[in-house]
Amino acid sequence: MLLHHRLLPRLLLLPSTHTSTSTLLRPSRLPRRLSLSPRFSALSHLAAPETVDQSDNEGATHEDVQVKLPLDRLFLPPGATVDAGNQEAVSARVLKGSNIVLGPYARGDAQVVNADFVKSSVRPDDCPRDGLPEFALVGRSNVGKSSLLNSLVRRKRLALTSKKPGKTQCINHFIVNDSWYLVDLPGYGYASAPQEARTNWDEFTRNYFLSRETLVSVFLLIDASIPAKKIDLDYASWLGQNKVPMTLVFTKCDKRKKKKNGGRRPEENVETFQSLIREYFEAAPPWIMTSSVTNQGRDEILLHMSQLRNYWLKH
Repeated sequence: MLLHHRLLPRLLLLPSTHTSTSTLLRPSRLPRRLSLSPRFSALSHLAAPETVDQSDNEGATHEDVQVKLPLDRLFLPPGATVDAGNQEAVSARVLKGSNIVLGPYARGDAQVVNADFVKSSVRPDDCPRDGLPEFALVGRSNVGKSSLLNSLVRRKRLALTSKKPGKTQCINHFIVNDSWYLVDLPGYGYASAPQEARTNWDEFTRNYFLSRETLVSVFLLIDASIPAKKIDLDYASWLGQNKVPMTLVFTKCDKRKKKKNGGRRPEENVETFQSLIREYFEAAPPWIMTSSVTNQGRDEILLHMSQLRNYWLKH
């Protein structure tokens, strides 16, 4: 029997009040902390958090992001455990550019062999009904959803990309390896489309999250090349409140804006975003840094999807 996606580990967050989508996140406006049950508090039993240095991972290059994380900020997928006394072993299992520990459900089926477009739907009821597990990609317009999808499947134009925000206007299903789906959803926030159309996209996207029994997890894309936006926190808050499992995917991590022009490195924007939401979670949400230009994070995302998918299928 397939596991209902609501039973996967998830992180909950209380909703914040609605503000302008262009407003930057401010701690004073964030929602109050929501306590979680102990089984969702990954590594909370460790008395003194140790640090994992990802720069020592085998195969690291000058382009790899160096991230140091305390153990209590790691995400443990289903079935995974860590030995706080063996830092070398823990470090080897943390996916590069992420806080995700590689668990026992990550297997050789992570790589993409083939991928094809299946259909576009304007209602959740019109989506495929074959019972296969699926992962949804969502984020602000022009955050790079279609580009990330193309990078994951190693196809340049499987999903259409455009410099004009709002290109994706339906629920688009792509079947991978004839066994699971990637789903490209309409972007939220600014889009070059009438207000009525944007409202409709938002409504059927949220209905999809709440009604789709085969949804394993939502991958919420955040642009790491710019400062954090409150609208992204609001979306994460809504997903958490409605118990929809999610992973934060930071995009455009290849962009290095000059400090003299007020720009910040992607690592700095990622850390700022994490610090703004950290105190409101009992357990750290899973996150990955990516770039569709350099393909950073591609293999890591596929491994993360593999372990969630295989757990979902087994249970």
